[in-house]
Amino acid sequence: MINTSFKSQLLVEELQLGEQLNQCVHADRRADFSLMLSMLTDDVLAHSQFSLPETKEQRKETTDQSLRRYFELSAKAPLAIENVDDIEKFTQVHLIEQEHFATLQLENTLNPKPLAFRNNAKHVSTSVLSNTSLYCQQRHKQTKEQKNEASRLAFNVNAWLKSVQTTLVKAPLVALEA
Repeated sequence: MINTSFKSQLLVEELQLGEQLNQCVHADRRADFSLMLSMLTDDVLAHSQFSLPETKEQRKETTDQSLRRYFELSAKAPLAIENVDDIEKFTQVHLIEQEHFATLQLENTLNPKPLAFRNNAKHVSTSVLSNTSLYCQQRHKQTKEQKNEASRLAFNVNAWLKSVQTTLVKAPLVALEA
């Protein structure tokens, strides 16, 4: 038999039924079981097992420097050469020629070398560009030219207006003939 003590309450979750669903299954009362299930809300997220308490975690800010200190890592390798003097640091060919690979690895660990010669994400190497179609090469060339045209010199409007005004003031008066 269904307990009617919860008539005034809205039936939302299984916990409100107590053990009645279990008793209906064991007593083979399929009609009561179906009725009770149909009375539950359709929204599964409203059931208590999906209403977990919210825990507020304090997120610890992790930065690159703090992780490097924690794991005792060396300084971060620069992405590219920053000035002309760094070209000497970039070349390590003398160590490779003499087959001092352990020295090379130790030196790169202690003083990280730049990873690339230039820091330009838009740069396409000529060896890569030569392996593309002629259409792609032409498009790349046009894009480069358009970018150069777009970077025109800045126009100083105030200085231009001032020079026009100065020219008008200093210009000799012209007599108009009638």
